[in-house]
Amino acid sequence: MITRALVIWLLLMLAETIHGILRGLLLVPLVGQIRANQIGVAFGSLLILVISILTIKWIKAVRISELLTVGIVWVLLTLAFEVGLGYVFGGWDRVSMDYDPRQGGLMPLGLLIMFFSPFIARRMRS
Repeated sequence: MITRALVIWLLLMLAETIHGILRGLLLVPLVGQIRANQIGVAFGSLLILVISILTIKWIKAVRISELLTVGIVWVLLTLAFEVGLGYVFGGWDRVSMDYDPRQGGLMPLGLLIMFFSPFIARRMRS
């Protein structure tokens, strides 16, 4: 189960990376960085839910404890990935902006949705 969850996490990160590149190229020039980030978290959360719904049976997590374990693994890996990339490409100021709601950062909301997405996906597929 965990190996399959890791494979899907890699798929999630690939989808989110492509989403982030497209957001930067297409949306930021239209609405600005802060608004683009806010729209991006909403769309990214939807993307995570859709991928979760399509793959949850393949992951083979069934019990609530398994579903929440998948969610927490995804969140912890994503935090490491996001903080690492954020620091390399923008420094700590960039990282704090993404996680600070006062600066338009909605990443905590996205991570919360990511945490519950396996559970939501299983409920929707049952």
